[in-house]
Amino acid sequence: MSTPNPSSADAPVLRIEGIGKTYAEPVLADISLELFAGEVLALTGENGAGKSTMSKIVGGLVTPTTGSMTLGGAAYAPASRKEAEALGVRMVMQELNLLPTLSVAENLFLNRLPKLGPFGWIDRTKLREDARHAMAQVGLDAIDPDTLVGTLGIGHQQMVEIARNLIGDCRVLILDEPTAMLTAREVDLLFEQVTRLKARGVALVYISHRLEELARISERVAVLRDGRLVHVDQMANVNPDRLVTLMVGRDIGERIDLGERRIGEVVFKVKGMARKPVVRDVSFEVKAGEIFGISGLIGAGRTELMRLIYGADHADAGEVSIAHHGAMQVVKINSPSDAVEQGIALITEDRKGEGLLLTQPIAANISLGHLRAVSNKGVVDAGRETALARKQIDAMRIRTSGPGQPVSELSGGNQQKVVIGRWLARDCTVLLFDEPTRGIDVGAKFDIYALMGALAREGRALVVVSSDLRELMSICDRIGVMSAGQLTGVFERGGWTQDALLAAAFAGYAKREEILQEPIEPDAKAPA
Repeated sequence: MSTPNPSSADAPVLRIEGIGKTYAEPVLADISLELFAGEVLALTGENGAGKSTMSKIVGGLVTPTTGSMTLGGAAYAPASRKEAEALGVRMVMQELNLLPTLSVAENLFLNRLPKLGPFGWIDRTKLREDARHAMAQVGLDAIDPDTLVGTLGIGHQQMVEIARNLIGDCRVLILDEPTAMLTAREVDLLFEQVTRLKARGVALVYISHRLEELARISERVAVLRDGRLVHVDQMANVNPDRLVTLMVGRDIGERIDLGERRIGEVVFKVKGMARKPVVRDVSFEVKAGEIFGISGLIGAGRTELMRLIYGADHADAGEVSIAHHGAMQVVKINSPSDAVEQGIALITEDRKGEGLLLTQPIAANISLGHLRAVSNKGVVDAGRETALARKQIDAMRIRTSGPGQPVSELSGGNQQKVVIGRWLARDCTVLLFDEPTRGIDVGAKFDIYALMGALAREGRALVVVSSDLRELMSICDRIGVMSAGQLTGVFERGGWTQDALLAAAFAGYAKREEILQEPIEPDAKAPA
């Protein structure tokens, strides 16, 4: 099924005909599409619909089982990503393709480092100059090119990955969820680059679950569902409601119903948590059955705060209290295992790096949080492990061939469900969700919202960090806003507006600027 771009009289840059891919079962079947120079084709669908598999086939990372492709009229069957890039087909993947122990500059020009003299020494001066130019295109001017990539946050790493793929000649560029961890300013910078690429005649495939972005940037849209292409049309002809229905195969509505909940007494309290300069004297409390949101800009300290609470990083100061038998008690947390023993679970934002054992099956990943329950005299009982996995697969609606399937073969959304499912049956009083719906489609988001509602109805305390203000405003009872490492405000449901939340997000930075710009008399002493 393919609808050509009526505004283009030229032959397509890329033609896909009858592409299919089968692993344990078919994940793609009979996909046919055309991509034209100077256009953006939005590719969307639920997690597990086949978007990433399709893009990896085009990018040379996966070999199709059936079908063929042509690039510029010539047969195109790349055997590797390197071969695809040599032909001008580039891909920015959800999984960052960066080396954390190398600098930003080295990552940007890893395969084309400038050489100095006959002995092949790296020309560091030119490397830095070239890197600064590439970084400026995506708004990374303030970062030193010699900074190690591993020291950057996920959002900045994503911008480095994007900058890397904008270097050199490019005929086809695939962007797979490129804005999932970007601020509004960074998104604008990316879209400016997309506009320039279109003017150069580059054909772009833009994969995203953010429907407002698709409408803003794309000329056409292609919708995948269950590995099949179900619709291709001009973006102007399809509204968001229609897109959602095409993606999930049903009307899901927009209202988020978390069910009837009874919010009780305070069961979780954080006091004076600090690790300067990223987190500074943060205090808040959460009641039983309550969903407490934490908003803020990238770099505000939200993830760092979650890691301090969970014991993943060492705090300079602060304490955590949890209700035990109706009384609040300060608990000592020096490690994640301490946190789990005290009834605190963390669903990390970096599911691939910190939340999952990618090469291991679903059953092993889910049982990680329940080893005592699935063990017999210290040895994991395969039957118990499989039974637990099947229960969580059904509860989370994980799309899989079974408990034995490696997690690496699942889509991003289904991988996230495995992480969350690990804690479903565990008796945790407090659940910390860090960007729980990042890179997840609309249908899967509603599944996770329903899960949160069920957990809250059980009397658990939920803390949800999210970059999506509308998400927090939809599901939270209260929202705390972090800015420059501080909690600048806590808003009650009914007492917040988007403008007020955004103002609080910038408040810490504005205050810091005022302090930095305040004139100091020559003889004045620095404040104590």
